[in-house]
Amino acid sequence: MKYAIIAAGNGSRLHQEGIKAPKPLVKVNGERLIDRLFRIFCNNQATEIIVICNEQMTDVQEHLADVQQHGLNGKEVPLRFIVKTTPSSMHSFYEISSLIGKEPFVLTTVDTIFREDEFSVYIHEFQKEIEGGTQAFMGVTDYIDDEKPLYVSTDEAMNITGFHDKNTGNCQYISGGIYGLTPETITTLNNCMERGESRMRNFQRALIANGRKTKAYAFTKVLDIDHATDIEKAEEYLKP
Repeated sequence: MKYAIIAAGNGSRLHQEGIKAPKPLVKVNGERLIDRLFRIFCNNQATEIIVICNEQMTDVQEHLADVQQHGLNGKEVPLRFIVKTTPSSMHSFYEISSLIGKEPFVLTTVDTIFREDEFSVYIHEFQKEIEGGTQAFMGVTDYIDDEKPLYVSTDEAMNITGFHDKNTGNCQYISGGIYGLTPETITTLNNCMERGESRMRNFQRALIANGRKTKAYAFTKVLDIDHATDIEKAEEYLKP
């Protein structure tokens, strides 16, 4: 399985709250956010991990180069990374999309926190869903602690029927920033870029508009690290 990580944000809110490390290098339970993803992905049959970070993050660039050359905790990491500052998450996705190739992949943002055992089940289910014709398999959660959540409407079979900026009253879930995608969805991404769109939520809406078979997989919780207090929440949630 291929994996991709968008690690291009500045973490400006964290910085304002006294967290000096760039977001990918922020530690939760003593482990950098990006290293945690590397470890979990490698434990879930990662054949390649593709990362994008921005040009200002020299510390992150150095860390990625070190992991690429020396591995992580004595284990090799099949890492490729590019350095480019982009105006939005969708643009970051577009920049790495040409490296993904013609096989399914899982894309996340660098600050997405989830339980490892749930993620392993999600990967197993994604592989089964692909065989059934699913083209997008989205990690969602009914735990809402986000400043601007993207609400997800589903039918009884967890087929996604829409993505919404506001809860229209029948949305149980929000997007967790975990995207299981097949290569066909890159066509949708390219179309979004041609229309001058931005942000991952608009890519997700375009999947529905294009008639892509899009399903949801519910995680107990998915947290984002946007504020200093989120680090404490994540550490508490991940306690054994």
